[in-house]
Amino acid sequence: MTSTDKKPEIRVIRSGRRTLALSVQRDGSVLVRAPFHVPDSEILRFAESHRDWISRQLQKQAEAEKARAETEVLSREELEALAEEALKWFPEQVRRFAARIGVTYGRITVRNQKTKWGSCSSAGNLNFNCLLMMAPEQVRDYVIVHELCHRRQMNHSAAFWAEVERALPDYRGARQWLKQHGAELMLRNPHA
Repeated sequence: MTSTDKKPEIRVIRSGRRTLALSVQRDGSVLVRAPFHVPDSEILRFAESHRDWISRQLQKQAEAEKARAETEVLSREELEALAEEALKWFPEQVRRFAARIGVTYGRITVRNQKTKWGSCSSAGNLNFNCLLMMAPEQVRDYVIVHELCHRRQMNHSAAFWAEVERALPDYRGARQWLKQHGAELMLRNPHA
């Protein structure tokens, strides 16, 4: 932040935690989570020592807001069409990859989610975001494999990623595509 920049509001939440943590909220304020015993002066020093990081986060938020304003949002009909397409496409691909990985699964649902591409419940029910139908097929395959591998490892440990790589050796490219383009796709959601 330069001296001409407006300083963001700093809000503090105290709890039984052991360390200080910082986040920039959507409204531009800075939230510091702090242990009960840490004095206000130390909290302010902590926030000040992270001013460059705060500035970068505020810049990212401004860019995301601009991108959101420039992105063509899908209509309700377009979302419904994507969901119908996904309901036809995902079950066959899930069957194929589940056989390859050697796992079972429960129900498959398709939703219009704001933040997740997929999920796997402890009961093995799978959920996929209909916006994935706008992604390349290898990206959709990666999300399926990712969720099915949670049937073996309900975490993101090294063992989990080894399972993913066994099932889909080139998963890293699809994962990178989601990191680079996923936010753009999510912005197409009218409920984002």
